[in-house]
Amino acid sequence: MYLLELAGEDDAFARCEARSAASAVSPLAPGLATARGIDARSVRGLAYTHRASELLGTTSGEIDSARLLLELAGIDREGSVRVRARRVRDTAVDTQRAERELGSVLVDRGFSVDLEDPDHELRAVFSADGAEPRSAERSSGVRSGTPGDGICALGWLAAESRRDFGERMPTDKPFFQPGSMDPLLARAIANVVGAGPDATVLDPMCGTGGVLVEAGLVGARVIGADAQGKMVRGARENLAHYGVGFDLFRGDATRIPLRDGSVDGVVFDAPYGRQSKVEGDLAALVEGALAEARRLAPRAVVVADRSWAGAAESAGWTVEERFERRVHRSLTRYVLVLG
Repeated sequence: MYLLELAGEDDAFARCEARSAASAVSPLAPGLATARGIDARSVRGLAYTHRASELLGTTSGEIDSARLLLELAGIDREGSVRVRARRVRDTAVDTQRAERELGSVLVDRGFSVDLEDPDHELRAVFSADGAEPRSAERSSGVRSGTPGDGICALGWLAAESRRDFGERMPTDKPFFQPGSMDPLLARAIANVVGAGPDATVLDPMCGTGGVLVEAGLVGARVIGADAQGKMVRGARENLAHYGVGFDLFRGDATRIPLRDGSVDGVVFDAPYGRQSKVEGDLAALVEGALAEARRLAPRAVVVADRSWAGAAESAGWTVEERFERRVHRSLTRYVLVLG
């Protein structure tokens, strides 16, 4: 069993993305989830998961309980170690004291301390609310806290995401347009649609190429189209700047010149109402793009300033999950995961 430390405030969306790198992802507590298994390489590419750890167990959110859990846990490793404690959301735990207490337990069991480059890192994560007991904690012999007591999860760090998204902010790219998607959301959407080695991802409304950049950086082959030649030229510049290979062309999202089933996932950020420069009927464009995506791929993610769930279902898609991502007071992004 693995512990996932989630990022951001929308745990459901973070768990949705985490399923691209982990199996049987389930909520544990605010900011935390568990998984049956992980792909460490894929975890490193997640946007809304900070870390994955081999779960030792969970207990109530008190340092003394965490220490007892560690004292009773079976540990099948040796060498040097460091302890890192983290508060999630509104907890008030003294993390420095937690690190000292848990570190002393490990020193008593023969570990040496190395704060710079240890063989192992023990994670102690304290969250505000408890959860139902997990199998790992039942085997430890430590009683779980009840809801409201808080929770502590202990685990050995197995993988952590590479937090380099600040290097690719829209305004820092060679080609920028207002309203461009931030790289965190773009990476998450790319992951949800299945980007990765051996996968092909299509964005038929690629704009500045933000989602394609993130999909390419996790190993996917990327294909993009846009109705505006300016956008195609700008997306090419951005993709080349980050060393991502690509196939881009100017084209109509409702008529993509690819064979049926030729891509693994389709993702697009639909034009936003009055801000859109698209000529003609926006609804017809989105409905046509959804139908074309259904022809080309078994999976899609659609982002827009409104829910296109009805149009997606009319095109033959099943809406597997839906989310609302507030950007600012006048803009909420709706995310549909389609299969």
